[in-house]
Amino acid sequence: MRLNTIIEKFEKGERVFATFASPDPAGAVAVRDAGYDALIFEAEHKPFDVPQLKDAMQYLLDRRQVFEADTLAPRTIPLVRIPPNGGERSQWHAKQALDLGAYGIIWPHVDTVEDARNAVAACRYPSINQDPDREPFGLRGDSPAWAARYWGTPIGEYYERADVWPLAPEGEILVGLMIESVRAIENLEDILDQVPGIGLILVGEGDLSQELGVPRQFEHPTVQAHRNRVVEICKSRGVPVAHPHVTSKNVDEVLETGYDFLMTAPVVSYPGLVRGRELATAQIEAAQIQPSR
Repeated sequence: MRLNTIIEKFEKGERVFATFASPDPAGAVAVRDAGYDALIFEAEHKPFDVPQLKDAMQYLLDRRQVFEADTLAPRTIPLVRIPPNGGERSQWHAKQALDLGAYGIIWPHVDTVEDARNAVAACRYPSINQDPDREPFGLRGDSPAWAARYWGTPIGEYYERADVWPLAPEGEILVGLMIESVRAIENLEDILDQVPGIGLILVGEGDLSQELGVPRQFEHPTVQAHRNRVVEICKSRGVPVAHPHVTSKNVDEVLETGYDFLMTAPVVSYPGLVRGRELATAQIEAAQIQPSR
């Protein structure tokens, strides 16, 4: 049975509905009961405060929900967007977030194959069974006790589950890469072809629009063309792709384009979230949406 229901939904070809929140207890409480499938604790542009993040992870848990559900995981699965850009190779940020029990890491500004390989490797434990010539060899340091407790598993079972999906088919950890530059888009095909274990691609249209000279004009034709290129590349390789700014105004276009991971502003845009869920469910039931994999 899956703990990371984001991966479960991807495997079924279903959409995931998510949002960002500040990495502190108030952020967790504000989002916990809003109906999202996933939550990205935003520590790139907000402080990376490990004690606060640790508390936030706890406040995301609902004891009654865990008691009544078939899974030990929170209803809203926590991921963490860490501060360093992909090229900074800052493995310790990923290590500390995973050691708290996060179910995945979002890496900002991944521009190259080398950036992507480091991102996947930082989220894996090393193992003699891994082939360093074919796979990103694990670099994560060993301190699993707190994460295993958060997941509700014995440490031995945590080791079995705590690998990256889909490189490890039973893995519960999601590695998401933010594609936020023209260079990254130019390298995306090579990244996906050469680095197994990438579970999600997020279009960083804020930084991308800055580089293209039209800051935060997300519907500008040039931004749309680059964004659509990311979707095209991901779809050709069966890799789920996220749209970071879904609203009630653009949700129809987002669904038609084929995004798998839909992000709204927390709570405020909840009507857009509900509309998106209704449309996505109807389309899936009508067999108009093919699974990502």
